[in-house]
Parts: sequence; C-alpha cells; structure tokens
Amino acid sequence: MPKAKGKTRRQKFGYNVNRKRLNRNARRKAAPRIECTHIRHAWDHAKSVRQNLAEMGLAMDPNKAVPLRKRKVKAMEVDVEERPKELVRKPYVLNDLEAEASLPEKKGNTLSRDLIDYVHYMVENHGEDYKVSGGLARPLGRYPGPFGV
Repeated sequence: MPKAKGKTRRQKFGYNVNRKRLNRNARRKAAPRIECTHIRHAWDHAKSVRQNLAEMGLAMDPNKAVPLRKRKVKAMEVDVEERPKELVRKPYVLNDLEAEASLPEKKGNTLSRDLIDYVHYMVENHGEDYKVSGGLARPLGRYPGPFGV
C-alpha cells in the first residue's frame, strides 16, 4: 500500500548527543549480566574477558591453566622453562569466592511451614492415635488442613 503523503520525516543528526557515552552504554547493555557479585564488581569493561579473569586469578581455559604433561618425551632439566606466573592484581575476588564456597550448604529438603503446623496440631490434639477409627485419620471440621480433607 502507498504511504500517505507527508508522513515520512527526514532523520536529523543529533549534535548534542555524546557518542562516546552512547556507544559505551550500548556495549554494556549488549554484554550479558554476570551473576556472581564478586566478579561483577571487579569487572573492567574496557578489558577483555581473558585479561579480567587473569587479574582476578581465574582461568579462561582450564586446559591451558593446568596442562597435562606428555609422558612420551622426557625433557632435559636444562630445556625445561617455567613460564612466568601471571600477576594477580585482584586477589580479593579469589578470596571471596573461596570463602563463599567454604560456607555450609543450606538444606532444602524440609517440609512446608503449613504442613508442619498441620501435623503439629494433629499430634497435639490426637497424640499417636493414627488408626482409621481414631482422630488423626479424620481431621476436624474446623481445621481441614492443607489437603482439604
């Protein structure tokens, strides 16, 4: 279908827009959000992923960080050259991650609060009477419980 006459407008260049800030903000929005707070706060957007992780003492590629020794060829002691260790500029990130990993894990296999209250109520009122003829099998009308029995 043809467009209505006079509805298209020429785009004008915005001279008052800071292009450097606009591009930087677009790059930050395009980058994924880092879930780990320790790494996110120490992250430098001007550096690459490999440089950021190396500064924090983390490895980008685990195969290069811990190389496997080849057992076929034995190198002489003179030929073995140790490559220099990369300087860890942000060791606090590694320390925070280790401290967080050493915390005890929270147990998530507990029952819901309303079910615990319901069982507590039934045991208080009926004791160990769980037979069909007794009280625990037939809940009272004033408290039907979480299952609507």
